[in-house]
Amino acid sequence: MIPTVIVGTAIVRDGLLLAQQRAFPADTAGKWELPGGRVESGESDVDAVIRECAEELGVDVIVGERVGPDVPLSGTKLLRVFAATLRHAGSEPRAVEHSAVRWIAGGELADVEWLPADRVLLPSLAALL
Repeated sequence: MIPTVIVGTAIVRDGLLLAQQRAFPADTAGKWELPGGRVESGESDVDAVIRECAEELGVDVIVGERVGPDVPLSGTKLLRVFAATLRHAGSEPRAVEHSAVRWIAGGELADVEWLPADRVLLPSLAALL
């Protein structure tokens, strides 16, 4: 069976990583995650990263290299993370579908209440920063 790919985006600006806080569902509300979402049928991973960042954050990104290994999720889902930068340096991501967004320094990564799948990637995210 072909896995359903969920893309995540490690947006970095000035040595900081952007995270967003979930508003729902209740069991994950309040936890932090990287922006992203499901790759739609006929869509490339990179196109999904660009679309998800526009939908969730209201920003346009330039997609870079893969970050860390693929992370198995429930069922046949797979999380695949890409590095990205803001296309326009002055643009400010906003929480469209989430409770909040914040920029996190490398030394603060372990102090954040991440979703389990994102926590697996902390060593790779720290190396990216």
